[in-house]
Amino acid sequence: MPQRNVAVDVFRGIVMVLMMAEVLRLSEVARAFPGNPFWGFLAYHQTHVPWAGCSLHDLIQPGFSFLVGVALPYSIASRLARGARFGQMFGHAIWRSFVLIVLGIFLRSTHSPQTNFTFEDTLTQIGLGYPFLFLLGFARPRTQWVAFGLILGGYWLAWTLYPLPGPDFDWRAAGVPPDWPHHFTGFMAHWNKNSNLGAAFDRWFLNLFPRPEPFLANRGGYLTLNFIPTLGTMILGLAAGRWLRESSPKPPLARLWIAAAAGIIAGLALHFAGICPVVKRIWTPAWTLFSGGACFAILAALSWLIDVKRVRFWTFPFVVVGMNSIAAYMIAHLFEDFIRSSFRIHLGPNFFRVFGDGLQPLMEGAAVLAIYWLILFWMYRRKLFLKI
Repeated sequence: MPQRNVAVDVFRGIVMVLMMAEVLRLSEVARAFPGNPFWGFLAYHQTHVPWAGCSLHDLIQPGFSFLVGVALPYSIASRLARGARFGQMFGHAIWRSFVLIVLGIFLRSTHSPQTNFTFEDTLTQIGLGYPFLFLLGFARPRTQWVAFGLILGGYWLAWTLYPLPGPDFDWRAAGVPPDWPHHFTGFMAHWNKNSNLGAAFDRWFLNLFPRPEPFLANRGGYLTLNFIPTLGTMILGLAAGRWLRESSPKPPLARLWIAAAAGIIAGLALHFAGICPVVKRIWTPAWTLFSGGACFAILAALSWLIDVKRVRFWTFPFVVVGMNSIAAYMIAHLFEDFIRSSFRIHLGPNFFRVFGDGLQPLMEGAAVLAIYWLILFWMYRRKLFLKI
């Protein structure tokens, strides 16, 4: 039976910890200490950039998607070793896709008056592309790379052929101020916020579902069609997982570093050449390459540290989270308000102000994060792993 890859579990755990660490509310702390470079730096990397560019927080969703691809060769090998047939496995892939989509919609609806049919949640995006990824998991490597190229090339071409907004375009109705400082000009304007192909698709598609009021635009610019280039990110992870299995127990560090450099350089080259910007919110092809390269680099660094240098003393807290990523995702989205209110009820409203009002969000958030981990540790000790 295939053995678990500790570096992959740690990578997944780091991604989930970064997501759960939103409870630290570092932006509030930074506002309490204006001009402080330390808190400003941390706050920047715990928020998404407004449009083009990248922060550490922007790499959470690509990391999660990339790791879905990394895990697939291990999953396929494990199920084949247990005698599973292709039809059974593909049926499970369809079911897994459906559950991920439903979970994503459910989590986006928790504070809505009715079901919020939206498809930009991380789980939903993975679910929409997962059946295609599964089929590619049985294809030859050359076929996988051809599919990757066609996905990114075709998606880029479709966006470039979509007409630019005219002078009478109502930017305010699209949720964007006309003087928004992040607008692109010239050819790159095809990737401006809420005036693009993906936004036009959502104005049609999302209004097919019951809604309290007609859908006009996503406030953050996120799109349903992001799942197409996200599939490209998962294909990159599929390649990484295949390389890891083929070279086991020695990690393919040279391949991983070359892929990292190629992805980052290609993404930046497309951006600065004015061909395609690096924008996470609409998951541009350049973003797929850039963020995929970053994921390869993180995986290479972790593989070197954990599998080559055998420096593992620090990995356990992340393994606990990484081996239960779906549970961690659900806990972070469903338990925060309950835990915070419990603290206030039982400890009082001023308990976390011990170091001053400015650090109160950080102290309370750290306690919430600790509760998250303890729940996952309890599940880990009892071998309770939430899987789909």
